[in-house]
Amino acid sequence: MLEISKQDIISRLQFDNPWWEQGRQGKVVYENKPRRKYFEPFYQNILDVSVHRAIVLMGPRRVGKTVMVYHCIRALLDSGINEKNILYISLETPLYTGLPLEKILNYFQELFRHGRDANLFVFFDEIQYLRNWEVHLKSLVDSFADYRFIATGSAAAALRLKSIESGAGRFSDYILPPLTFAEYLMFIGREVELIKTSLVAATKSNPYRLLKYSALNIEALNEEFVNYLNFGGYPETVFSETIRQDPGQYIKSDIIDKVLLRDLPSLYGISDIQELNRLFTTLAYNSGNEVSLDGLSKSSGVVKNTIKRYLEYLEAAFLIRRIERIDQNAKRFKRAMCFKVYLTNPSMRAALFGQLDAEAKAMGAMTETAIFSQWQHSRIIELYYARWNSGEIDIVNLDRVNQSPAWVVEVKWSDRPLSSPSELDNCLEFVKKNPTVSQPIMVTSRTIVKEVLVYKGVHFTFMPASLYAYGLGANLLQRIDDKMQYQRIL
Repeated sequence: MLEISKQDIISRLQFDNPWWEQGRQGKVVYENKPRRKYFEPFYQNILDVSVHRAIVLMGPRRVGKTVMVYHCIRALLDSGINEKNILYISLETPLYTGLPLEKILNYFQELFRHGRDANLFVFFDEIQYLRNWEVHLKSLVDSFADYRFIATGSAAAALRLKSIESGAGRFSDYILPPLTFAEYLMFIGREVELIKTSLVAATKSNPYRLLKYSALNIEALNEEFVNYLNFGGYPETVFSETIRQDPGQYIKSDIIDKVLLRDLPSLYGISDIQELNRLFTTLAYNSGNEVSLDGLSKSSGVVKNTIKRYLEYLEAAFLIRRIERIDQNAKRFKRAMCFKVYLTNPSMRAALFGQLDAEAKAMGAMTETAIFSQWQHSRIIELYYARWNSGEIDIVNLDRVNQSPAWVVEVKWSDRPLSSPSELDNCLEFVKKNPTVSQPIMVTSRTIVKEVLVYKGVHFTFMPASLYAYGLGANLLQRIDDKMQYQRIL
């Protein structure tokens, strides 16, 4: 039986690293694609050699991890790094199947006579396809102190869990989420046309700018918000007219199915793939709604213990996000049998059940899903929802120190509450029980902006949901920019 030869592997390495032959001025794939706002801090982490760790870039499929890697390679070449000091390997390539990382690295070292003290940048793309990858990567980090190792992976379940088990002190994880609504508008070139930005304030204690946003054309902004719900979470769909014509086929076959039918079963030995698929379909249809283990078991036909395990897998793989329930006193339940589930990217629902329009019945739930999706870009905010016999609050933030409610948001895709404020009685009840809630309380609308409405002594403010979603993502992304500028000044 023929075995893959060393020369075949080296030939593939040369094919995957064309800058070795072309030099710094040669073209790098994807170099003309726009860079996501997350590129700069990720790239700076790569350059920071004071931290002796491998960087593991995690995230859902097709959000731009490989593109970001190539952008980093382009930036390294432009900065003067020798082209022969950069190695890119996609472990999804069949030729590399089963090969230890160190063996591939040794071929690279031999090819250019690199010593252990060389200034090398080594990128392992889709690293989860190597069994026990974390053991291999940890060994390389320990053995080659002057090399910079960067890995990417879509099957975040394996990456996150195994990095905790085997890579403690050796890996720094970096998460790349789906596109925010702000990034979507930037990528399609309509941000300046639809959004007005103004500076609110700045303080000596806070070096970051505080910005306020307003809609220049709320109807057009809402149209793009609906487009964002249908296909805007993936960079590729934004740039490809062909994919936009049938985003459901692209998202379902190339993203959802690969995770459900290939990645998760192979990682966890799941034998009943259809069972996992049924559960995910049920969850996707109920995105933005409260579900229970009993209800999920009945609707999907999956036993509760299996559901618990599948939920962990789906959440770790960035397909869903669970939000814990609290009561009207902001107390958690000892046995959390009910919770809300959100797709991490609202476009997945449209791929499974058809595209939405502005009047669709599911718009309320998907608006809520989109707003939660923007919050994926922050790790420091603890979000819950409150529900009791007579009411519900969609979003509750608990103070990290004293666990009391700091602020709340009511998510609506309707202008009705402004003219029928009795729909806000649930907020009154919650504020009465929890006076720590800051006012005015944010209520999203469809088109109406109102700075302050006083209803039975409680202050409310209204903002279109599309503008609120934009502002969430834009402020978090702006904070990234400002942080990088502030660090440069220091």
